[in-house]
Amino acid sequence: MTTAMGAALRRIQLGNALSAFGNGFTVPYLYVYVAKVRGLGAGTAGLTLFTLAVAALIVLPFTGRAIDRRGPLPVAIVGTVSAAIGSLGMGLSGSTPLVIASAAALGAGIAVIQPALATMIVWCSTPLTRSRSFATQFFLNNLGLGVGGLIGGLMVDEHAASSFIRLFGIESVMFLVLGATVATVRLPAAPKVEDAMPTGERPEGAWRALMRDRSMVWLCALGFVMFFACYGQFEAGLAAYATEVTRVSPAMLGIALFANTAAIVVTQFVVLKLVERRRRSRVMALVGLIWTVAWVAAALSGLVHGAQAVATGLLISTYVLFGVGESMLSPTVAPLVADLAPASLIGQYNSAFALVKQLAMASGPLLGALLVGLGLHVAYVSLLIMFSLGITVLALRLGRRLTASQDNPFVGRTRRAEALAAAGSVDSVEPADSVEPVESADRVAVAA
Repeated sequence: MTTAMGAALRRIQLGNALSAFGNGFTVPYLYVYVAKVRGLGAGTAGLTLFTLAVAALIVLPFTGRAIDRRGPLPVAIVGTVSAAIGSLGMGLSGSTPLVIASAAALGAGIAVIQPALATMIVWCSTPLTRSRSFATQFFLNNLGLGVGGLIGGLMVDEHAASSFIRLFGIESVMFLVLGATVATVRLPAAPKVEDAMPTGERPEGAWRALMRDRSMVWLCALGFVMFFACYGQFEAGLAAYATEVTRVSPAMLGIALFANTAAIVVTQFVVLKLVERRRRSRVMALVGLIWTVAWVAAALSGLVHGAQAVATGLLISTYVLFGVGESMLSPTVAPLVADLAPASLIGQYNSAFALVKQLAMASGPLLGALLVGLGLHVAYVSLLIMFSLGITVLALRLGRRLTASQDNPFVGRTRRAEALAAAGSVDSVEPADSVEPVESADRVAVAA
């Protein structure tokens, strides 16, 4: 990685961390703010959360096209402005129409920012440094959210709307800081990266090409199951199960969420050293087994009667195990999406995967809350155990479709060097930091 690429990547990571810090001020309190502080009721609060998800689903199919045509930088800036307007509007809104409109701007902006930043990280990294780059982004995201949430909790007063205006104002400013920071980034223009830059002409049939890429389709299916089984349960299904079945207090639930964040922050770089040279498909399969154990612990927490301390410990262990699994996925999944993408469709692939994540994040809480709300606790936990085991099965199946370089860039590079050496072409081996096109038997040409 060149000095210029490293400097650009550090700026992206800094802006991303500050944005996550701002998010932490408001994310835990959005429902309470709309329903109680503004007095708009639970129905409006639920509609607000629904609008955040729907807005993201609407804009994501078009985001990849914009990134590949215009580049990720202007798209990221547009997203930060939209998110800043939505966040500030949320803090100042006192009526249902204004809250919903602000939620739409906020949800659309955040949805645009995610694949744009992911594409910028791809441009500023190499196949061998990409895992560490995405792991760092995930670490800083969680650290920022945790610190922001902690400070926001000290500032918030549910009896004073002005305290929430301050929180949303801080979040809005942090989005603008992110936009200003990435605006100063000079994306690399080295020959090995230029192929990934948009040239003004974008091949037609991008979605068709993506759908015909069977490796990417498998990864999207795997991604949906992963996000459904973990992230999609935090805010609704698992929280409802914890309070209604395990019988933990809301304060203890907050401690469990903190344990999840702490597990990520503490283990991220330790886990990175253990997994970055391993086969990505095997790492994802192991995450499925870890999350299976996590859901078994959650099930046991609801069966322990008369020993609340044991039940609480089991529930907290569920959140900790989720955090360990998340730490393993952060250097694995996003780099794989990038390595599967043709150079001209990096934005499209990132946006497609973000769309899959959003679908899981929208459907997961809905189904989880419904099953727990109907008292189908056994069915709920059983379903999530099956989903977690499904992660392992899908990951192993995906591994059969990946090339050596896609599944493990380090092994792929070593094998290529050995083959060239055997052919007497050692001098033609590229430096380890270069970016190389990745070929797959399942890759199809984009229609002209």
